[in-house]
Amino acid sequence: MIRPSWRRWPFPLVIGTLIGVVLAAALTACTVPPPGRVASPASPTTVSTAASVPSVASPLAPARPARLEIPAIGVRTGEIIDLGLAGDGTLEVPHDAITTGWFTGGPAPGEVGPAILAGHVDYKKVPGVFVRLKELKVGDEALVHRADGITAVFTVYAVERHSKASFPTEKVYGDTTGPELRLITCGGDFDSSTGNYLDNVVAFAKLTRV
Repeated sequence: MIRPSWRRWPFPLVIGTLIGVVLAAALTACTVPPPGRVASPASPTTVSTAASVPSVASPLAPARPARLEIPAIGVRTGEIIDLGLAGDGTLEVPHDAITTGWFTGGPAPGEVGPAILAGHVDYKKVPGVFVRLKELKVGDEALVHRADGITAVFTVYAVERHSKASFPTEKVYGDTTGPELRLITCGGDFDSSTGNYLDNVVAFAKLTRV
């Protein structure tokens, strides 16, 4: 398979690295929530899944993602930035509230495998680009505008919330048979002692048209 010109790690190697780190798949560094929020025990996993999985479109040639739109929750981003792994093995996160990042160690949106896009639920008391991610419903669409001019349309088939202590790394980052998308942010209750949310919200989607 043709690889893009920018540097990428082989995806199976990244999976092995992520699984080997306790919190490798969990977004960290989420910021302080609005005043009045208090920490509480981690929330149980919540799942919304489709009765039938949407048909998957044919894979696309690699091209980096440029912008993201999610009409159902009012997301319309600027330029998508590159994300790698932080020194502790966790996924890097954008450095402001409104930016979305793409994990360059995995597939580009439209390639076979799960492309990872991450953004904040809030940042320094400013609502983040993914503040409404948990509101996504099965059948909602995420439009990834790619650098090659193609818009890859992904249809949501599940939205889940998981404790960071038991994040399903393989389910989120593991191999898939077709092109998929993962949208990840923080969620659940806020732990004031650590300055982090206790959970992650993940939307799962499949490429359904271009």
